[in-house]
Amino acid sequence: MAAFQSVTFQDETKNIAGAFIRQQNHFVTPFGTEEGELPPEAGRYRLIWSAACPWATRQMIVRSLLGLEKVISVGTVDPVRPQPRDGRTDWAFTLDPDGVDPILKVKYLSDVYLKTDPDYKGRFTVPAIIDITTGKVVNNDYFNLSYYWETVWKDFHKPGAPDLFPGHLRKDIIALNDLIFHEVNNGVYKAGLSRSQGAYEKAYALVFKRLDWLDGRLSTGRYLFGDTLTDSDIRLWVTLARFDAAYYNAFRVNRNRLTDFPNLWAYARDLYQIPAFQENTWFDHIKTHYHLCCDAGNIFGIIPKGPDLSLWDTSHGRDKLFAKTG
Repeated sequence: MAAFQSVTFQDETKNIAGAFIRQQNHFVTPFGTEEGELPPEAGRYRLIWSAACPWATRQMIVRSLLGLEKVISVGTVDPVRPQPRDGRTDWAFTLDPDGVDPILKVKYLSDVYLKTDPDYKGRFTVPAIIDITTGKVVNNDYFNLSYYWETVWKDFHKPGAPDLFPGHLRKDIIALNDLIFHEVNNGVYKAGLSRSQGAYEKAYALVFKRLDWLDGRLSTGRYLFGDTLTDSDIRLWVTLARFDAAYYNAFRVNRNRLTDFPNLWAYARDLYQIPAFQENTWFDHIKTHYHLCCDAGNIFGIIPKGPDLSLWDTSHGRDKLFAKTG
C-alpha cells in the first residue's frame, strides 16, 4: 500500500524570510501486505511517544479508539528534552526505571535512530515506530501513521471500533486534513518558531483565518463531517487541546483563546469527554514541554499554573444540539 499523502513544506514558506520549515520525515515505509511494506503483526512494533507532542498524541488517541492497546506497545519519553546531543535535541526515557526503556533497552531516542542509520542527520522525532525484532526505527511518518492504523490494521480492531476513515469520505478527509495541517497544526509552529516579524504575522493571520472558518463549520454539525467522528477530528483536536495551555502565549498566537470560540470550544469539550481523548491528553506534560523547551524567553523556567482544567469537564450541549431524529 502506497502512502496516502506526501507532505511538503518548502513551497509554502520558501519566499518568506525567517519562516519556520519543518523537516521531512525520513522513515516512511508504509504498512501493508505487499513486498517491501511493513507487515501488520501484533506485538512486533513499539510506538514511542511524548504526551507533549501533538503528532504522537494523535497516534495514541487512534490506538485507544480502535482497541490496539494489546497489539502495539508504547514507550513514553520525558516532556523535557535533554541538552542537544551533537547539536540535535533528543528525547529521553527518564520516566522509566533507571532511565531505560524496558523493551528497547536504550536511554535516548537517538540511540534507536542512530542504530538504524548511523548517518542520520535530522532531528530525533516522535512518534517513532520501532520494530522490536531489530530495535530499529521503521516509520516516523506521523502524517500517514493514523491512516495505517485505521485501514491496514483493521483485522486487529476491537469489535465495534469506529470507522475513522470511511471509504466514502476519504477524499474529503485527506483534503481537510491537509488544510488543518498546514494552517492549524503546523500553522501555530510557523508563528511561534518564525524568525522575522513578517513570517510571524503571516502565519498568525493564517491560523486565525482557518480557526474562524472551522468555528463556522462546526456550527452546523457535531463533528467536522456531521455526526461521524473521523480522523480529521483527532487531527484538529491535538492543536485545540494545546492552544490555551501553550500556543496562546508560548507561540504568540494570542488574538483569541480557544475558549473565545463558541463552537470550537464546545466541540473541544465534547471530544475531551470521550475517554480515548482525555486519557491521552496530559496537560502537565504539554505545559512543561512548551514552556521549558520552546519558549526561549522563559529564562527562569516558570511553568504557568493555568488554565483551569476543570472547565474541560463542563457541559458542551452538542450531543443534544445535534441529536439524531427520526
